[in-house]
Amino acid sequence: MTVMAEHTSQMSVDEFETIASAAPETVTFEFIDGRIGVKPMTDGDHNSIVSWLAKRCMQMRPDLDLYQTQGLRVDAYRQSRARPDAVLAPEAHFAGHGEWADPDGALLVVEVTSYDSDTDRRDRHEKPAAYGQAGIPVYLLIDRDACTVTVHSRPDRRVGGYRDIRLTDFGETLVLPDPVGIELDTEILKNYAR
Repeated sequence: MTVMAEHTSQMSVDEFETIASAAPETVTFEFIDGRIGVKPMTDGDHNSIVSWLAKRCMQMRPDLDLYQTQGLRVDAYRQSRARPDAVLAPEAHFAGHGEWADPDGALLVVEVTSYDSDTDRRDRHEKPAAYGQAGIPVYLLIDRDACTVTVHSRPDRRVGGYRDIRLTDFGETLVLPDPVGIELDTEILKNYAR
């Protein structure tokens, strides 16, 4: 990955999309902050968290869909391409949008940390900056290392990131702010952390 990162400053978004579309199903690429990155394969606990969240969303907001692996064009900063673990949007919102969709209409993006060396830079720093600058209303980070859920809201499109950041420990109940409006009891997340 280091060799690829050294060459990304010259890589165009079109070149990245060509590389990403040719990757085998076992490899997921992203283009964030001008760098190509490899998103690690998920494990059973990671997938169980996303499945749990999908069920909660369907119960509380049946008008919405939780999309997994939908790529987003977060163009505001260096023409980035992100593939969140999940994106909450109105039902059938991404139909016909292809592999990399415009983030307009996305109400929430979700990342679940992976046990790799890039998770701090990627999920805790680059992604909130990119998602906030793209204007996505809520970024939910489920952090298996820290056993916390961080809710980022009130995006700042001018400088990137979010104005409000609320940290909740696994086991507590939280309410995702509008426009999401879903309450989550995070007790079960304790089962999926190391």
